[in-house]
Amino acid sequence: MLSYEPDGTIAHRLDPRSKLAFQAAFALTALAHTEPRALVALTAVTALVLACARVSPWRALYAYRFAFPVLLAGPLVAALTLGAPWIDLERAVEPARASYRVLLILLVSAAYVRSTPVRDSRAAIQRTIPGKAGQLLGIGVALVFRFLPVLRADLRTIRAATAARLGDRRGPVDRAERLGTLGLARVVARAETLSLALQARCFSWNPTLPPLAFARRDVPVLAAAVVLSLSAFV
Repeated sequence: MLSYEPDGTIAHRLDPRSKLAFQAAFALTALAHTEPRALVALTAVTALVLACARVSPWRALYAYRFAFPVLLAGPLVAALTLGAPWIDLERAVEPARASYRVLLILLVSAAYVRSTPVRDSRAAIQRTIPGKAGQLLGIGVALVFRFLPVLRADLRTIRAATAARLGDRRGPVDRAERLGTLGLARVVARAETLSLALQARCFSWNPTLPPLAFARRDVPVLAAAVVLSLSAFV
């Protein structure tokens, strides 16, 4: 799974607020435009973003492989018909474009995750959204970034332990039920441990966050975010 990795790339040196602005603008533009020329341009922008963060496209695709069944289900379901010819490929074109746009958004977010520390993300959110709402959202983002990889590791451990006990020979429903039950138990246990750890560390709603400051290198990124946002309405 993708996570923050220290590096000296251009993306690593950017202010997290400019990267968040670019992500939001890119998502807005990707959802607004469905024509093939726009998808080609957005693909080129995505490739440039991945290169700036030094993220391998194959690694990013592998990290988001869990989303592929959902992205593929839309075009497949749309292509099916209740009568002859049973499969209408023209009906799958628009859902396929929509799935591809979501995939591009995920790839751009992979560059952000790889180039931005969790504390910087929290600082950017809390300083952009004032009050308790920003604090709550910042804490939520920070916990998700830290908690999700642990839960995924727990699920892999459960699957490996089940396979070692020949549990992989059971039916798919039984395997899913066991994985869901044991996974939920791990989630509850992890949540209780996290709560205790936060209390032991005197958890603060308003800790001392890292300083953030825009620099000249952020200007092109912010300008690109403005251009992308305006292009969504053209």
